[in-house]
Amino acid sequence: MEDSKQPDFKEQFYLDCGFATRALHAGEHVGQPHTQAHANPIFQTSTFVFKNAQEGADIFSGAQPGYVYTRLGNPTVKALEGKLNALEGANIKLADPNKRVASLAFASGMAGISSTLMACCSAGDTILLGDVVYGATEHLCSNVLNRMGIKTVEVDFANLEKVEAALKANPQTKAVLFETPVNPTMKLADIAAIAKLSHQLAPEAKVIVDNTFATPYLQRPLELGADVVLHSLTKYLCGHGTVVGGIVTTTNDKVKDELYKVIKDVGANPGPFDAWLVNQGLKTLPLRMDKHCTNALAIARHLEKHPKVAKVFYPGLESHPQHALAKKQMKDFGGMISIELKGGLEAGRTLMDNIRIFTLAVSLGCVDSLIQHPASMTHACVPKEKREKAGLTDGLVRLSVGIEDVEDLIKALDDALAKV
Repeated sequence: MEDSKQPDFKEQFYLDCGFATRALHAGEHVGQPHTQAHANPIFQTSTFVFKNAQEGADIFSGAQPGYVYTRLGNPTVKALEGKLNALEGANIKLADPNKRVASLAFASGMAGISSTLMACCSAGDTILLGDVVYGATEHLCSNVLNRMGIKTVEVDFANLEKVEAALKANPQTKAVLFETPVNPTMKLADIAAIAKLSHQLAPEAKVIVDNTFATPYLQRPLELGADVVLHSLTKYLCGHGTVVGGIVTTTNDKVKDELYKVIKDVGANPGPFDAWLVNQGLKTLPLRMDKHCTNALAIARHLEKHPKVAKVFYPGLESHPQHALAKKQMKDFGGMISIELKGGLEAGRTLMDNIRIFTLAVSLGCVDSLIQHPASMTHACVPKEKREKAGLTDGLVRLSVGIEDVEDLIKALDDALAKV
């Protein structure tokens, strides 16, 4: 049977090109039947036709490449996976020439996270998890995986001493999962240092980085020693708020094979149309990210001086305690900002209820600007004491800065803050 979860590198030429060229051209027709279409076609079909019974048997057995059923592989999905291979893995020098970068697309970011943890862990195993992660990730570990006998140990990955202590206390750890930058506190984790510690102290552990905030344009964890990188396609990679999806990229063949089994057996595959939409969005990713970053830095600097703002959390500010690490492992600082207002939750509500241009909505990474309240929205399922211990206070407001004219965004913030 055609294994669409094992993308190839037929377009080797593009791996030596710059990021924008790869975003436009790499993977465009990987695994697709030859067509004359300029844009890769949408193979919006549930099943595929065999020429005869023998061909069907050969494809199912793996003796002949081909597609049989979209849950098991689809040409449009494979084109997306091929593009992510080039964006995440073009600069990776694998010690084993038989290994390769492999990307697998999922129906949602959470499908990607849950499938990755299922691929890496079994009953009795331990996960080291960031003490602040997306609310659904925390809920998955503490309320779903724990019922299956998988233990979770929460760690502040911004503190390498705590990471080292947790690894020494749990040397049989099978998965080390963290975000950087962290949603929504904007703390950073040193990917290279954590990967080195994990591989030394817990040799069976797979280092898994949620790279959704940064995207492969700004940060590439696999190049820094991580085993697995994952993204919510819903966010920057699509960029237009039209898709729910996820993708996982790894250089570990065992993880790749186990992930493909989960996709087949659990049914976590994306639809072809969603994959096509993300592929189109990826073509403008570098242009969009440049604008997200310049807008966010200008807004962060403006708000840092605002009399009604107690604190601004943004890695691009010199005041950020990990600004040096951000410069070291990121190309730029992203489009996400969190702010703590003087006046706490009520001040935040006033801001959100009166702001223009910014849309009051969860999610992030859209071309238009969004604003939301993590404690009562995206992280509401995280217990209050756990949120506050990790710095996720009731007064924290999160901004996803879009690509509008920055002067208009600053004025919208100033006008709303005037009513606080």
